[in-house]
Amino acid sequence: MVRKLALGLVACALVAGCKSKQTQSNENIETAQTGQSTAIDSAPLSFDPMGSDSGKIDGLVTVHFGYDKSSLDASAKKEIAQNVEWMKKNSGAKVQIEGHCDSRGTIEYNVALGERRANAVKAYMVSLGVAADRLSTISYGKEKPVEAGDSEAAWAKNRRANFVPAQ
Repeated sequence: MVRKLALGLVACALVAGCKSKQTQSNENIETAQTGQSTAIDSAPLSFDPMGSDSGKIDGLVTVHFGYDKSSLDASAKKEIAQNVEWMKKNSGAKVQIEGHCDSRGTIEYNVALGERRANAVKAYMVSLGVAADRLSTISYGKEKPVEAGDSEAAWAKNRRANFVPAQ
């Protein structure tokens, strides 16, 4: 019994040792080939803690969604149609559609829901004639609320897809 346990521990140590040597040698090869360091960039990320909203592009309106929904209702389609007209008048403009959620739910769930919302808006805009390469999407989930609070009014304002200038 002790012999089998010792043999198992030796086998685990060998596998772990081989794995770390392989990773280290791959990193060295990659660095030698590119001539660049594999160090992680420590520059701070740009993040607007106050969130973002469609007000950054005069003429585009925010599209709101129902609780736990990514489908477009009649009101959302009307707002998107107005945004499509703006896009047609401003043929050189490119925008990013941001998908947002309220504060309920897990981070993972809300990021996925925000992505579905942004993609639903993009798909509808493309179906109305906006070139897909003028639109990009991103999901912030619940990370960029426009209104803080745990009330239905605050949650409703945060369930949205909005438009910001594309970089």
